Amino acid sequence: MITTLLLAVGATVCSVEPSHESRATSHQVAVDSTYKALYESGSTFADFVAAATARKEQWEGNYALKIAPDALVTRATAAGSGWKLLVVTVPGCSDSVNIVPYVASLLDKVPSVEMRLINATVGKAVMEAHRTPDDRAATPTFILLDAEFNERGCWVERPSELIKLMSSGTDFEGKMAWYDKDRGASSLEEIVQVIEAAHAGSVKCAPNVKTP
Repeated sequence: MITTLLLAVGATVCSVEPSHESRATSHQVAVDSTYKALYESGSTFADFVAAATARKEQWEGNYALKIAPDALVTRATAAGSGWKLLVVTVPGCSDSVNIVPYVASLLDKVPSVEMRLINATVGKAVMEAHRTPDDRAATPTFILLDAEFNERGCWVERPSELIKLMSSGTDFEGKMAWYDKDRGASSLEEIVQVIEAAHAGSVKCAPNVKTP
């Protein structure tokens, strides 16, 4: 079971360095009742943005672009119903603001998939159980849940192409320029792949998630 732990998170922090003790419990599988409680405590995208204390204009602006490709809408819709995305995020995270609004605009057209957002204090254990390849707990962390709130997939922080660029030395300005050009396309593709895999009967965590 995921145990919720307290964490103070700065407005612009996208990753969290856990304690040694919390590292030892990473990759435990949460029971569905825990995910159910977390999901039901979450905010809708609209409520999250309304309460945002950082990057609010960017959250609103990226969402307003409404550029989800029809092909991805069709694929996500075809992947069955009852899916839920639980997202751990904070308003000031530069990765979150360049991914979550595009996911929200996609799901506006896909009623078979719902989404709720929780903050990094409530979602600390979720992040620590789904770490980045370089062993960080990070936002955004997406958990795909089925109708019974069982975990069926995950996706963390940023798309694979950007991970490669960052590992080769791309700086923050380069990252933001990449996001401006990509406009959520890579993230949406990888997240839809996670949903499709779950529909096909497998549990898929994208390559941007560290395996046990």
